[in-house]
Amino acid sequence: MLVTISGPPGSGKSTVASALADHLDYDHISGGDIFRELAEDRDLTLEEFNELAEEDPQIDKDLDRQLRETAREQDDVVLESRLAGWMAGEYADIKIWLDAPMGVRARRIADREDKTPAAARAETEKREDSETARYADYYGIDFDDLTIYDLFVNTARWGPDEVTDIVLYAVDNYEPGNDEGPVPIENVDYEF
Repeated sequence: MLVTISGPPGSGKSTVASALADHLDYDHISGGDIFRELAEDRDLTLEEFNELAEEDPQIDKDLDRQLRETAREQDDVVLESRLAGWMAGEYADIKIWLDAPMGVRARRIADREDKTPAAARAETEKREDSETARYADYYGIDFDDLTIYDLFVNTARWGPDEVTDIVLYAVDNYEPGNDEGPVPIENVDYEF
């Protein structure tokens, strides 16, 4: 089974994806971790690397291709990234979107990265604006359209364990073949 966990920065994607993968004994592949490693390899901060990605579309496209190949080739994996639901397309069994209000996400990022909530918020808003524009340009993706997801969870309402329990319940009760919802793959150009 392939489960995707998507959402904006600070929504709890990594925490829930890791816990879910541990519980299911699946591999956990994080697009965010790959992006951070690429930034570190170039000795850049995440913000600097994001700015570079604005100028060099190949950075995003290489990462996205890797996510798409993982979705196509691996079983028993939790694939986590902002685009995981879109990149996994028809290969995903269940797609989860996690979110929380910006203030909550900014505080989480501030705690994680040892910065002020105001700085985290400013950087996150800039990053989200950049990524939203790039992904719309590259693939025609509208992040406001959540119809491709099977489950949406506001992670500000519950703690990480409870959110993981909600997602695990959905995964455990998934029935293959019951796919009456929209199919996102039709409108996304994956050719790189």
